Amino acid sequence: MKIFEPHAHMFSRVTDDYQRMGESGIRALLEPAFWLGQNRTNVGTFIDYFDTILGWERHRSEQFGIHHFCTMALNPREANDDRVNDAVMEVLPRFLEKDSVVGVGEIGLDDQTPKEEKYYIAQLELGLEHDLPILVHTPHRDKKRGFERCIEILKDMNYPMEKVLLDHGNEQTIQITRNLGCVSGFSIYPNTKMSPERMVKIVLEYGVEGLVVNSACDWGVSDPLSVPKTVEQLQAAGVADADIEKLVWHNPIDFFAQSGRLDKASLERPPNSDLTQTFEGNSVLRGQDPTTFKDGWAD
Repeated sequence: MKIFEPHAHMFSRVTDDYQRMGESGIRALLEPAFWLGQNRTNVGTFIDYFDTILGWERHRSEQFGIHHFCTMALNPREANDDRVNDAVMEVLPRFLEKDSVVGVGEIGLDDQTPKEEKYYIAQLELGLEHDLPILVHTPHRDKKRGFERCIEILKDMNYPMEKVLLDHGNEQTIQITRNLGCVSGFSIYPNTKMSPERMVKIVLEYGVEGLVVNSACDWGVSDPLSVPKTVEQLQAAGVADADIEKLVWHNPIDFFAQSGRLDKASLERPPNSDLTQTFEGNSVLRGQDPTTFKDGWAD
């Protein structure tokens, strides 16, 4: 089963994660810009982080046979920080022009403050200007109200819903998003958010149209193999392979292909990878002798 992982913060993960993800069927992934666990103090740290996602992280992913794409944004949490918010907005447009950037995100609400709304709207406008899909982070607390407010702002702007992915949903929010014309995202977590078993129940009730699943793996307790594990649960529940493939492959690809920078045909084969390849003089081998690694994907 081919998998496109549409939300994974690989900046925070180790090379073993990449190798296990590749071995589990993940052929491509999307890395959204996000909060690193503590607030940054100046715009230079954002620039370095954005450059790392575009450069070293893409290189690292491809060394393990996984195509790498990303979205760029000022995240909702640091939208509240006046040390960085306006400065990040000034540099963000040039990053939205990069070839591997297929959307604006994560944007949205976290603590649901006026400043978060201000920068959410400003980045929605950037999405329109650059004709890119948007990835919306919804709050972990008071989620229903956060979903409703994110949607209210989108409607006030007459935003094209087909270019909106409302992420971190659950059983309650799908009833809000189901008929909006947007994509509904579900993050599968070890102990919070959604579990594979809960996701199976949603698929059995609602089908797979307009849904995507992701691991949202990051620096916290999370699992980069959440999507492959959900695939196993769906198969065990008798969901047709064609429906599962639509959920974990076609749906996320079709959504981000709206950027014009993601070619589905190119994803059918692995990126050229050689562990001895370097990026700015650095390789994932860290000076070790090359080891045997599967060349390409199983047919």
